[in-house]
Amino acid sequence: MPRPWDELEEERLQDCRVFQVSRSRVRSPKDGRVHDFFRIDASDWVHVVPITPAGELVMVRQWRHGARELTLEIPGGMVDPGESPADAAARELLEETGYRGAAVEGLGFVNPNPALFANRLHTFVARDVERVAAIRNDGAEETAVELVPLDAVPDLLADGTIRHALVVAGLHLFELSRRSPRRGEPGARGAR
Repeated sequence: MPRPWDELEEERLQDCRVFQVSRSRVRSPKDGRVHDFFRIDASDWVHVVPITPAGELVMVRQWRHGARELTLEIPGGMVDPGESPADAAARELLEETGYRGAAVEGLGFVNPNPALFANRLHTFVARDVERVAAIRNDGAEETAVELVPLDAVPDLLADGTIRHALVVAGLHLFELSRRSPRRGEPGARGAR
């Protein structure tokens, strides 16, 4: 059975505004050898599956610099210091789409890539959302809202229109919540 590794030292190598890069020197429990591992430290992230009373998914089209293309996603972003994930989800929904729901309900969380990242992505659903404001894009962000019928989402996943891996994971958590009665939140084990 794999065992935890002992961290001997940690060093912050780079601050890249939205994340930091760190190096950890760790000792293997298997043979005692010391290795360097690199980690990307970032705030927790959130995204929200917003559903209108007409059964449409409120989605965001935006340019992604990493992929160098326009993507179709659910709204989301970073959890600000001192902010709860639920509050961040409601804030991001309003900022990116102008929509608001009465409440956001947690569906669980995933680790974006535990080999490199220490943070979590929390997924929420907001039901019966309505447009209450204009989109508020700050800085270099530019989004456009698209309303997608829920029954069209599987085809958009299958044809690659929706291909952001974390959005796919969030939509999967949403689908699981629709299929079975709630027995606690998926991913809640070990929640912090």
